[in-house]
Amino acid sequence: MSPAANKAAIIGGGVIGGGWAARFLLNGWDVAVFDPDPEAARKIGAVLDNARASVPALYDRPLPPEGTLTFCETLSEAVTGADWVQESVSERLELKQKVYAEIAEHLPEGGFIASSTSGFKASDLASEGAPVVVVHPFNPVYLLPLVEISGEEALRGKALPVVTKIGMYPLVLKTEIDAFIGNRFQEAVWREALWMLKDGIATTAEIDESIRMSFGLRWAQMGIFETYRIAGGETGYANFLAQFGPSLKWPWTKLMNVPELDDDLIAKISEQSDAQSGHLSIRELERLRDDNLVAIMRSLRRTGSGAGGMILSHEETLAAGGEVDSLPVTLRRAVPVTWTDYNGHMNEAAYLELGTWATDGLMQCVGADADYVASGKSYFTVDTRIRYLDEVHRGAVLTVTTQVLDGAGKKMKLFHRVLKEDGTLAATLETLLLHTDLTSRRACPPEPAVAQALESLAEAHADREAPGAGGAVGQRN
Repeated sequence: MSPAANKAAIIGGGVIGGGWAARFLLNGWDVAVFDPDPEAARKIGAVLDNARASVPALYDRPLPPEGTLTFCETLSEAVTGADWVQESVSERLELKQKVYAEIAEHLPEGGFIASSTSGFKASDLASEGAPVVVVHPFNPVYLLPLVEISGEEALRGKALPVVTKIGMYPLVLKTEIDAFIGNRFQEAVWREALWMLKDGIATTAEIDESIRMSFGLRWAQMGIFETYRIAGGETGYANFLAQFGPSLKWPWTKLMNVPELDDDLIAKISEQSDAQSGHLSIRELERLRDDNLVAIMRSLRRTGSGAGGMILSHEETLAAGGEVDSLPVTLRRAVPVTWTDYNGHMNEAAYLELGTWATDGLMQCVGADADYVASGKSYFTVDTRIRYLDEVHRGAVLTVTTQVLDGAGKKMKLFHRVLKEDGTLAATLETLLLHTDLTSRRACPPEPAVAQALESLAEAHADREAPGAGGAVGQRN
């Protein structure tokens, strides 16, 4: 274990436990796993492969150095010295309470147990005296930010800062209910889907299409009440309820009844699911899911909506800046799948986007930040030249350094170096910008503080070479 790192103990290394391990590891925590399953290391390794390829692509700043992962022979070894204990064993109350009794023997003073349970109330879990608080995540834990927190107020208070620190959104339930909020919604939709399947109304594929092609897209960024607020139009929510409220009394759904999961229904579900997506392995489906989630969540961060807002909040806690070879680091980004093309490597448009955000990073360095833009001044790009020097693939972490070639007057001429993790130069971008008054849309001198900061960088970088700068297309100098 790293001496300065926090330690998380993960008890139970299945899908959820593995997701927790990835979430903590990629946020710089050391992780100790206890799971008697001889396949635990392999299974968690597969989850970590997915997480390492997807999570960094959500952020425009680097995550902390990854923690150390240890697989322990005993539960006591995993729990001893842990700052956080996450229980993710099977959903059997007696088993959980047996595990809690053993964990409690090794907890430090004031320590507690966070349970991943998807349905049990904290009061039931803690009925034998163990300090248990529900911290219920959603799969994949390393990407989806929501955790539902329920239990004793003092324990809820201890859990909140930790889950926030690792980039999660805590939804606190002050009143205990079975299955919490999110699972109740999922169970209601699932129950109605089973009835449609059992009654021969729709197949598994048709049901899934009805979700992902319609309200599933809306819910990702607004949820149900905001979505229906819009449906009411300018006349408001009361108008929507007046129009659609009566339908709540119509016998549309069968939510109060549960279809029997007999052999025939189970066989129907299995056969239709195989026909729907059996051509893909579970790992391929996971990668597809993760790539889609990253793309959706990165879109949401542009407006700060839903999970995108949580990513931006977490990103503010991550380290930014630094230098490489005495040049300021203006951007670090992992390559998301949306930046790749049919050849499997990063496409031309993505390099331009990378350079755009690196320029933005340099602007922030000299004080031309969001507040400066809001005051009515900014820099506009007038020319860019990109040289593609090496292939870059999905998941690669790129570091961009920026050299100021010219910072006099209205001009800002920059030279971005795009570096791969091994230091190889993947591309260079040379870009010229002019300082502009956003009201008149005409070039003008920058404010003195910005001008001075830019000129200082230009002077500091004046003696450096910028290979390829100033050349014509196709010139390899």
